[in-house]
Amino acid sequence: MASANDRIQIATIGVGGMGMGDTRYALNVPGVQLIGVCDVYDGRLERSREIWGKDIFTTRDYREVLARKDVDAVIIATPDHWHARLTTEALAAGKHVYCEKPMVQKVSEGHGVIEAHKKSGRILQIGSQYVSSHVFQKAKDLLAAGAIGELNMVEAWLDRNSAIGAWQYSIPPDASPQTVDWDRFLGHAPKRPFEPIRMFRWRNYQDYGTGVAGDLFVHLLSGLHLVTGSLGPRRVYATGGIRFWKDGRDVPDVMLALLDYPKTQHHPEFTLALRVNFASGGTQESFGFRFVGSEGVMTTSMSTLSLSKVPRESEPGFTIDTFPKRVQEEFLKQYRAKYPLQAPNADAMRATEDVRYTARTSAHQEHHRVFYEAIRTGRQSLEDAVFGLRAAGPALLANTSVYENRICRWDPEKMAEA
Repeated sequence: MASANDRIQIATIGVGGMGMGDTRYALNVPGVQLIGVCDVYDGRLERSREIWGKDIFTTRDYREVLARKDVDAVIIATPDHWHARLTTEALAAGKHVYCEKPMVQKVSEGHGVIEAHKKSGRILQIGSQYVSSHVFQKAKDLLAAGAIGELNMVEAWLDRNSAIGAWQYSIPPDASPQTVDWDRFLGHAPKRPFEPIRMFRWRNYQDYGTGVAGDLFVHLLSGLHLVTGSLGPRRVYATGGIRFWKDGRDVPDVMLALLDYPKTQHHPEFTLALRVNFASGGTQESFGFRFVGSEGVMTTSMSTLSLSKVPRESEPGFTIDTFPKRVQEEFLKQYRAKYPLQAPNADAMRATEDVRYTARTSAHQEHHRVFYEAIRTGRQSLEDAVFGLRAAGPALLANTSVYENRICRWDPEKMAEA
């Protein structure tokens, strides 16, 4: 455990867009110092030296990072198919780990990561920043306080409307077998000749990524599980396909999913509807949640929360026109005995409430602050290996549902396909 005044020395494994972003956020936390970076593309190592100084350690081989005694923690921001292996090896090497979501590429890898985390005694935090968002913390408090009554449905969406948003990342013109360690990139993925598009746009391919589900559904599930306190759904059904980005990818660019959540001590049964569309007729990214309850609706973005509260009707109403007149009269007599007719007045007007909250901090930055605070205090952050699998498992089953055209069952307590 480090004291509040101690430096925490870090290294980043995988310095693509997310890795560089994570490193910048980490270095905004007081007392954090970058020791080195690892990447399989030489150009990213060169760029790292340009940004963070020519004296930082750089390597293509992550094992050289894990062997360094001066590295306290690592950021893992590699393609998804490396997450489980790198996390378990880093924990075994005594490093604290910040691993980008999803925690695993395959559900079957999840329990191995959990065991490695338990054995290590180190801090592990998965990089889904919604868990540290002040907006989602507020949503959790409001839901628990009954602000929208009983929850019955949640809608969540994260639409992308640009080439970059649809994973059409730039490919460096100097990419070649000389500047890229292709075999190390492939790892345990199927062997194939050098194809730079598969490395620099790896999210488009099942061999290395997890598609819409692992990139975006897992974010939505992480936020949902924080707000509701849920352990996960019992049933997952998803559909989708390649509708617009017909660029050689083998993962959907449109995906819809329905997940049924069981009743718990925190909430009644509810259904979650997820949507991602990479060409939804707009020009900007669209993200949000709608928590629908019996007495109102709570809508969130990354930085705002709005609450529209409408109390239930004081009486249920009636539909008796098709009854015989004598039955109508008897019905109304009984109904009015229970619900006396009141003349309209100011006091009887139905109350409605609209409230809006705005977060003043970056969820990305807050997530990194939480990680390094956990290292200093020795108290594990919320998004540990168990939380990571509970979010990743149902998300990855959405892929299974699409690819195998079936409904998937999930056991949220055992964290395994049922």
